[in-house]
Amino acid sequence: MSDDRISFKEMCAKFEVTPRTLRYYEYIELLSPEKEGRSRFYTPREVARMVLILRGRRFGFSLEEIRQWLLIYEDEGTEAQNQAMYEMSERQLVSLRKQRVELDETIADLENIRDIVKGRTDAS
Repeated sequence: MSDDRISFKEMCAKFEVTPRTLRYYEYIELLSPEKEGRSRFYTPREVARMVLILRGRRFGFSLEEIRQWLLIYEDEGTEAQNQAMYEMSERQLVSLRKQRVELDETIADLENIRDIVKGRTDAS
């Protein structure tokens, strides 16, 4: 057993994810831990992949987009993966900017309603 591997429990703790999440990521082939009997061990490669998975989730990418992006590295290399990330990022930035505009409009509407209601309760 190699010293640079971490256990299933350590992986959960390191990334603050549930066991169910790790098992699901394995099921959908985002992670491929080494198995010894019923035990799972995560290599530095899997740890690095988990960092990328969580970063992708934070950016709003779907798990399938992340899976496809990780496969590009294995199949085509770094340059193709970088190009794919650029394209994914462009699409996501458009979507996030649209959401920000919609959120700003919703906040303004809610503040307006709150102020109207507040004015009515103050007049009572």
